Amino acid sequence: MISLGIECTAHTLSIGIVKDGTALSNVIDTYSGGKEGLIPRKLADHHASVFAEVLEKSVASARVSIEDIDIVSFSQGPGIGSPLSVGIAGAKYLALMHGKELVGVNHCFAHVKISEHLCKMRDPLVLYLSGGNTQILLADHDGYYNILGETLDIGIGNLFDNFARAIHMENAHGSALAKLAEGGKYVELPYSVKGMNLVFSGLLTAAEKAAKNKKIPQRDTKKDVAFSLMETAFAMTCEVTERALFLTKKRDLVLCGGVAQNRRLQQMLESMCDEDGIRFGVAPDEFNRDNGAMIAYAGSLLYKRYGALPIEKCVPITNYRIDRMKEILG
Repeated sequence: MISLGIECTAHTLSIGIVKDGTALSNVIDTYSGGKEGLIPRKLADHHASVFAEVLEKSVASARVSIEDIDIVSFSQGPGIGSPLSVGIAGAKYLALMHGKELVGVNHCFAHVKISEHLCKMRDPLVLYLSGGNTQILLADHDGYYNILGETLDIGIGNLFDNFARAIHMENAHGSALAKLAEGGKYVELPYSVKGMNLVFSGLLTAAEKAAKNKKIPQRDTKKDVAFSLMETAFAMTCEVTERALFLTKKRDLVLCGGVAQNRRLQQMLESMCDEDGIRFGVAPDEFNRDNGAMIAYAGSLLYKRYGALPIEKCVPITNYRIDRMKEILG
């Protein structure tokens, strides 16, 4: 089976092609909002303007033709309505023009399944960290995912992006913040864990106030606070993950999502897993950032189980939590 996947939930328009679990192509084009952040209308305009080019590059890189493709998979949510609508419109156009069947994919499910596949882990505990999502996931006997713990306010990626904007970084993104944090010294910040849930908004407020503190002697204040913010958020995340591992007695842990690309986080989780005798896995960066190949792969799995999605049901579901899949798919 050859599946074409369209990722379009937020800042990234990506089209990937997967054949029998192997990525043939994975072309990614990301909109950079800079200091202003992600404006829905501008995201939609970006996706619409680059769609044809990204599609052409993906098909050429995969060395297939549109006629060779069996299904067109697309991100159905969760995400921002405007960019989701552009990606879904593109998927419908391809399906109608070329007689292909459509598959709507939960974005979070795609992150999880491509990571499990590439890490060669079956039924692990999953730590999913991205801009809008921070969740500890566990599959039930039917293959649907339950949320054992999650953020009660903002996602860990949004925590970093919001702080980067607050200190007026030109590239207000977690990756840029991680570079700023290199070599920083720890400044005390609040640590808030609620069982297996996390709360980040208080940490953000405290970090913003600390970044304006001129009393931190002989140091780069923003660097120190950025370092402390990331260390504290990652330590909180490791604590709830370890608690979930002991509760579930799982021996495998998969880290996935955009924030999974952070090397310091990977180091902290790997150290924790080594101490506890847990096998740790994380996919290559290309498949942890938002990408079309993960949508294509997850789409092929969903098609085998549920078949095609009727075109009238191909609509954005902006609040499509992964624990709603059973309700929506039936």
